[in-house]
Amino acid sequence: MNEIVLMSDPKIAAIPVADCGEPLVDVRLRECLAVDSRRADRSGAFAHLREGVLTRLLKAQKLLPDGIRLLFVEGYRSPALQRHYFEQYAAELRAGNPDWSPAQVREAASRYVSPPEIAPHSAGAATDLTLVSANGRELDMGTRMNASPEESDGACCTNAGNVGSEARANRRMLGAALTAVGLVNYPTEWWHWSYGDRYWAFSTGAGSAIYGPRELG
Repeated sequence: MNEIVLMSDPKIAAIPVADCGEPLVDVRLRECLAVDSRRADRSGAFAHLREGVLTRLLKAQKLLPDGIRLLFVEGYRSPALQRHYFEQYAAELRAGNPDWSPAQVREAASRYVSPPEIAPHSAGAATDLTLVSANGRELDMGTRMNASPEESDGACCTNAGNVGSEARANRRMLGAALTAVGLVNYPTEWWHWSYGDRYWAFSTGAGSAIYGPRELG
């Protein structure tokens, strides 16, 4: 298996951003995409993505087998919310590993939550999503969405070996459709896919990111 490059790697932060100015759009306005409410917030920010990312998701859905659909769970997060998530998880790791240096805590935290200054979610470039059947039943993906490395014993990693054959097949199905339309996966989280952000630029060899962190509205 190739070594996983984490969001905290200096190579990611070094990638320049040339924001194209594309708007954030509400995915709920496109009725053909199923939207889950588990991460919903009062403002509806969670349901926003850059227009180009949403267009690609709709194309990816058409590549799935009959009776299978994407289930959108979360897109945009404000920089402040992303910072809260990161600092909260880092504090949990620090408490459980008092001998770790700040650099070790930051690296470990970035397996699960992107550092705020890098975060694809805050650029409207990333989505957390899964697959559902025609009747809305979530397919077996091996772990719950947003399972931490500690909770799942690493099974949250996209290519983890400690998940069943059905879950592996479903992850491949999801990945094939999203990869075909240009999205890239963060390999520590099977559910996290993005386009246009710094991690996408790193993964594809693009010279710069086209989406950078921004405030909604």
